[in-house]
Parts: sequence; C-alpha cells; structure tokens
Amino acid sequence: MNSASSRVARAGDLNDVASAARRLDVWIEEQDFRGWDPHDALNSPVLRRLTLGSRIGGVLWLQLLKRFPINLRPLLRVDKGYNPKGMGLFLASYIRKYRMTRDQVDLERIDSFAKWLVEHAEQGYSGTCWGYNFDWPNRAFFAPAGTPTVVNTSFIALAFVDLHRLLNNDELGGAQPSVSGPTALETARSSCDFILRDLHALKPAADELCFSYTPLDRRLVHNASMLAAWLLAAVFRETGESRLADAALAAARYTLRRQRPDGSWPYGDAANDQWVDNFHTGFVLVALKRVADYLRTDEFDESLLCGYGFWKHNMFLAAGTPKYFPHKASPVDVHSIAQAVLTFLEFQDSDPEAVDWALRVCRWGIQNMQDPKGYFHYQIHRLYRVRIPYMRWGQAWMQRALTEIMWWSAQSRTIALIPENALCLD
Repeated sequence: MNSASSRVARAGDLNDVASAARRLDVWIEEQDFRGWDPHDALNSPVLRRLTLGSRIGGVLWLQLLKRFPINLRPLLRVDKGYNPKGMGLFLASYIRKYRMTRDQVDLERIDSFAKWLVEHAEQGYSGTCWGYNFDWPNRAFFAPAGTPTVVNTSFIALAFVDLHRLLNNDELGGAQPSVSGPTALETARSSCDFILRDLHALKPAADELCFSYTPLDRRLVHNASMLAAWLLAAVFRETGESRLADAALAAARYTLRRQRPDGSWPYGDAANDQWVDNFHTGFVLVALKRVADYLRTDEFDESLLCGYGFWKHNMFLAAGTPKYFPHKASPVDVHSIAQAVLTFLEFQDSDPEAVDWALRVCRWGIQNMQDPKGYFHYQIHRLYRVRIPYMRWGQAWMQRALTEIMWWSAQSRTIALIPENALCLD
C-alpha cells in the first residue's frame, strides 16, 4: 500500500473509531455506568444458596453463568451495579476526553467518578484500595465482595495520577472539579501504602519481589505484581520517593527474570498458572514499559522487545483478530481487543507498524463485536457468541481503547477526521 492510500485507509479507520466511540459512549451513559460483570454470579441469592458454602461450587456457577450465551442474571436476581474498577477506567477515559474536548460535561463526570471512588474505597487497610462489588471465587482462593485487589487498586490509583496531572498542568482554564477530601495525588500515594503494607510480597532475592493479588492470598501473578510496580513508579515520578522506585524496580526484576526463552511470560508461577494469554501479556508489557520510562532505565529494553515480539507475532491473525492463546484463537474476547489497542499504541515509538496494528485490531473489533445498540459483545466462541454487555470487562475497556486512539489522533495531528465520502482517492 502506498503512502497516500495508507493515509486514506488510516483516516477511514479513525472515522470508524470516532463513530464507534460515540455510539458506545451514548450506550454507557444511558446505563448510568451501571452493569453486569462476567464474575458477578454470586450476587444472585439463588446461586449463593446453591453453592452450599463451597468455593468450588461458586467457581462452577460463576463459570457457567459467564460462558452461557443467554443472560440469566435478571431471572437469577442479579442487579446491575457500579464496579469500582469500571469506575476507575471511566475516570481515566473521561480525563482523556476532557483533554480533547474541554467540555464542561466531561469535567463534571470526572468530578463524579473521583468522588464516587473516594467514597467507595475499602476501609480498614493501610492505604486507599478497592475491591469488587461481588464475591469472587477463583481457582486459588475466595475473595468476599469488597476484598481489595492489587489490580483494581492499581488501575484506579493510576487514574488518580492522571487526574493529578490534569489538575496541575493548567489544562482546566479556570474550572476546577469540586472533589473534597484528599487530593488526587494523596489518593494515589495512599494506594502505594496498601501495596507496600497490606499485600504479601515474595522476596526470592535481595533485589526482587512479587506482590500478592490480595491481602488474603499468596498467589504469584506476573501481571498483577507488575501493575503494582507501574503505580509505584508513577507516584515516584510525582513525589521523588526512592523507596517507591526501589520496590517498583524489584517487582520488575522478578518478572523480567522469569521470562521464557521465547519472550513470553506465564500468567503466574504456580504449576496451574503456566498458561500464556493475550491481554495479561499486554498488561505485563505496558506495565514494564511504563516502569522503565518512569525510572528512566534501559535495563528492560531487551526483554521488552523480546516480549513484545512474541506477543505481536503469536497473538493475532492477519486480519487483526486477537487470539486468546498463542496456539488457539477461540474464544475471541473483547478484553483482548481493548488491551491489544492500548499495547500497540504504547509501543509505537519502537515499532513503526504498531499504530496500524492498533487500528487493524480495533477495526476488526468494531466490525465483528460491536452491537447495533452501541455496546460490545463479550466473546465469540467457535460455535456460539456471548452478546451480554458486561460493563467493566467489555464496555469500560473498549471505551478506554477507543478514547486512546482518538487521543493519539489528536496528539499526532497527522490525519484529519473527515467524512469517508469526502476522501479523495486520486
């Protein structure tokens, strides 16, 4: 494809992204940001009784409900709810939107999300932290509703770092959100205390550590520990506290030294956590890159390029379809689409094909998984499709990805968003 046709194709993709983003935004806002989740089965009083108090029973009902193509939640009395992680993703997306639009409505939403998150932080821990709005039985442990997780806390606190930067970069034109209580940076810094004081940390070497998923378990999961490292490094850049940088570097080294020769990382260190999948690998790659950037180190460069190369060449089909596993495409998961877009955009400085791949994957997702109503379907299996509009898992992440592409377009200023019927192919 020559450069002129490439620019036309990219402009067309961006128009499609803008249209898809508008339709998704409208649907999300009509739902008032509330929805169901793939893991909310035990919010059903019926299924809670049927588990007979067994974690394994809870896992079985959870897996059945999230894989079933028909949404049984209304029948099982599972109400739509506000998911803290989803609200954190919305906060991050609307900060991006406000930077592009300077729309007062977007600023009001930022204010609303930040207030809600501060008010709904879990109590009784060393720092500000967040869990899920449902009981979460999984293969390793049982986390009652409200149990704070390092994944939720890190993503939400990173959104507060973004809010801090917005508030301190003279981008508000005199407007100010009315969030009361701690400042955005104080909230993010407090979340670092949760990570450092309340989570378990394995230290196999003096310069390594791996954070647990929750205060309740000792499971060693690479993407979860690396998200903690990302937050610690991000807050270090704002506060200059060396102990935050030291912990972030130690967590990064733990994961780097367990990279496989082919460039991949297993989900975790346990014998039953040895699988490799698309979006968790994306989390590790983006977190490692951000830690390297914030700590201004080139120690990770070789591992990052090797890991990115493995992910790019093993996790996608030529048309942009994201595979779930290196050896198996099914199920195609909306989360893999969203994280692929974010990961490719993160590596645009080292891969000249990265933006085109981000657009390719996004185009595939819009064409194959966006419902006419505006939301995105959950999964495509070999023989069936799950169309359930999971708010946190699908809609919040796809909004985050679509918004990031629009932000890239606004920042690059290389292609104007113009109607497709105005594009000239001459």
